[in-house]
Amino acid sequence: MDAIQDEAVGKRARGLDRAFEILDFLRQKRQALKPNEIAAQIGAPRSSVYELVNLLLSNGILEFTGGEGRVYLGRKLYFLGAAYENHFDFTRECEAALEQLADETRETAQFCMLDGNKYTVVRMREGARPFRISTDIGQSVPIPWTASGRLLVAHLSDQEILSFIPSQDFRLPNGEWLDPQTFIAEVRQAEREGLFTFNSIVDSFTHCFAVPVRGEEGYAAATLCLVTPRDDGIANRDRYLDCLKKAATALDHAPARPRRG
Repeated sequence: MDAIQDEAVGKRARGLDRAFEILDFLRQKRQALKPNEIAAQIGAPRSSVYELVNLLLSNGILEFTGGEGRVYLGRKLYFLGAAYENHFDFTRECEAALEQLADETRETAQFCMLDGNKYTVVRMREGARPFRISTDIGQSVPIPWTASGRLLVAHLSDQEILSFIPSQDFRLPNGEWLDPQTFIAEVRQAEREGLFTFNSIVDSFTHCFAVPVRGEEGYAAATLCLVTPRDDGIANRDRYLDCLKKAATALDHAPARPRRG
């Protein structure tokens, strides 16, 4: 009897994992898809994907959109996200910090975190200058491509970093490979200095600044970043870093702090 119960629990757990895989896949694709398209692209049995899609549809987690049986993320997820934000102060504090950074520097300010073993922009405020730099909020990006990535994995050992980051993520957008040992050396530099700046790997016209926002454990739970035109960023390096550090210090421990009252 115990073996049967364990098997049932294991099956439910695998189904839950698959459901989250479907949701995350749709988030990454950012478009409505048919269940058979989802199954083919995530390498899952069509029968199980259809079953889970129907369950998610019935609970409002997915919705039909775009015709021909296509599905996408449902409004229930928005309400769940709103409930999460209502429980934590850091979202409101983060918005204020980004607005202040964008006003002080006229550059694009971002609040960034890890999403699994990828980097993502959680919040953003564009700068006032005519040259706008923007990115898709919530889009997953390989950690080695980003300045923030050096800070967000700095609490891990060298071997843990290599195990955590998929090996293919060291392949840069231009097709070149970043030596993992070079990346680790930059991680340790960022850890010592409490910041990391570099000319963007993704965009040849920009310079990126990142400083840690520390959680209760003392390591970077998130980062505050500025993405600037390359020449302006280099010319204003010290001032921009001062602005970032001041804002990040005010946010320290905020990612884990529940809303009061």
